[in-house]
Amino acid sequence: MDKIKELFAKVPAIKNFKKRLFMTLFGVIICAISVGIFKIAALGVDPFQSFMAGLDAAVPLDFGLLYIIANAVLLLFSLIFDRHFIGIATFINLFLLGYITQFTYDFLQKIFVNPSMVTRIICLVVGVVIICFGSAFYMTADLGVSTYDAVALIISGTWKKGKFQYVRIITDLVCVALGVGLFLLAGGSVSMIPTIAGVGTIITAFFMGPLIEFFNVHVARPILKDKEEV
Repeated sequence: MDKIKELFAKVPAIKNFKKRLFMTLFGVIICAISVGIFKIAALGVDPFQSFMAGLDAAVPLDFGLLYIIANAVLLLFSLIFDRHFIGIATFINLFLLGYITQFTYDFLQKIFVNPSMVTRIICLVVGVVIICFGSAFYMTADLGVSTYDAVALIISGTWKKGKFQYVRIITDLVCVALGVGLFLLAGGSVSMIPTIAGVGTIITAFFMGPLIEFFNVHVARPILKDKEEV
């Protein structure tokens, strides 16, 4: 707890902190909305959300609360092994993303009742673009990483157990496998697996990086740079 207090005590010294905080909030909110859109598309989500979807099916708790609990466990892991990856953004992500995602999903369910395949594909495309746009703001702000991102960083950077890109692939595969396993244990059918680990999962794995970098270069970084040069 003392370490967390020290972290918050130091943040005013960060250059252009208010601008970075706004970008972090904006980015996390946009990412949370995108996950809700992914859930409407039901064509697969990113690896960590695949795990959360399986956990949500297996554990009878509100998704927002479940998201906080799962991330709190990962936060404890980071605090024990390498707390320097933890920042303001980590806690914003932890406490906001789950509830905003659930609100977005519940709201969109009322609009898109039994959506057609065309609607689902459109939602998937929109979800991918939006999550990359939000991630660009969240990452450029550089106020910490999500608890899930920190796991691969600690394994590769702190423990020196391999290159980050390969460690991240392994953690992503573990998340998807756990999510599918929990989904099936909860009574989900094999035919429904693509809704949590499908084409959307593949797209996010291969296209998120380049698209995030595009928004970093053309939107997020210029906004932050213009502010810092004032």
